[in-house]
Amino acid sequence: MKVLVAGAAGKIGKRLVRRLIERGHDVRGMARKDEQLEELEGMGAEPFRLDLEEDSDEKVAEAARGCDAIVFTAGAGPGSGAARKETMDYGGVVKLIEAADKENVRRYVLVSSMGYADPGGRGEMEQYLLAKLKADVAVQTSDLEYTVIRPGRLTDDDEAGNIDAAPQLGRYGETPREAVAAAIVEVLELENTKRRAIEILSGEKPIRDALAEI
Repeated sequence: MKVLVAGAAGKIGKRLVRRLIERGHDVRGMARKDEQLEELEGMGAEPFRLDLEEDSDEKVAEAARGCDAIVFTAGAGPGSGAARKETMDYGGVVKLIEAADKENVRRYVLVSSMGYADPGGRGEMEQYLLAKLKADVAVQTSDLEYTVIRPGRLTDDDEAGNIDAAPQLGRYGETPREAVAAAIVEVLELENTKRRAIEILSGEKPIRDALAEI
């Protein structure tokens, strides 16, 4: 499978690129900066320079061309302000939905957040969660074979560990970024995860087993 990774130079993105390549997939990694593109190439990915906020729709479509799946792990990041959360965390998702439709890329995986459904009163997180809410709605009302992955509070643990996974887990907790990356690789290969939104937290089951049982 050839996978386009948006946010390939990010904390989840680099972990995902490594895992996809280890699994034998081809990866096209999107990034904006020379050093990021060089790092992705060194990892074995095909680097693709793209600014989702500034580049044309045709350039975004070019990034998706020839791919079998798109994974959106990008984000404006902490301290970026409400405007960039709108243009990246929501607008970037929509641009890639449109590119997927144009280039006939059917599979789309979006990394979201467990807090998306209750953004009010969350301080500086509120605008981020509002953007995630709109992005979730956009992908789930599309015709794509989507999977929305909703982790809890992200950590930088070295190991992915085991997880619990369900449409709604009924609790909150932590999710290692390694577990998010590993879960993305699995959902790309599991038919039962298509057109599903899945919450994942550190838990009791091996990642593939937890996802296959949903």
